[in-house]
Amino acid sequence: MDLDAARRFLRENHRSILATTRSDGRPQLSPVVHGIDDHGRAIVSSRETAYKVRNLRRNPAASLCAFPDGFFGQWIQVDGQADIVSLPEAMDLLVDYYRQLSGEHPDWADYRAAMARDRRLVIRISLERAGPDRSG
Repeated sequence: MDLDAARRFLRENHRSILATTRSDGRPQLSPVVHGIDDHGRAIVSSRETAYKVRNLRRNPAASLCAFPDGFFGQWIQVDGQADIVSLPEAMDLLVDYYRQLSGEHPDWADYRAAMARDRRLVIRISLERAGPDRSG
C-alpha cells in the first residue's frame, strides 16, 4: 500500500492497536487513538510509566493496526520507527494532538495541568511500510 494512501486512512480512522516488543521478544499490544502530525508521522499520547513507552525506548520498532470506528471493514497496518517526545517539549504536540482528534478544549490551562500531572508524552512513528496490498 502506498504510504500516502495509508496516511489518508489514518487521518480518517483514529482507532488502532499499537504493537511494541517486550523484552522477551513477544508482542505487547495497546489500544490507542492516533493522529497524524504535519510531517506525516502517526502520533499517540501516552504516559511515561506505560509499558509501551518502556518497550519503545528499548526497541523503537512499532506497528499500528488501524480500523474504522465500527471495527469491521477496511483496515491497515503501518510499520515504522518510533521516537518519544517527553515533557516539557511534548506540551505543544499534546495540544495539537487533542485539537486534531477532539477540537478545542474548554480550558487549555486545565488540560496542560492534567498533561503535566499525568506525565504525558507523544510517541511519533515514522511510517516505513503499509499494507495490506491484497486481501485473502
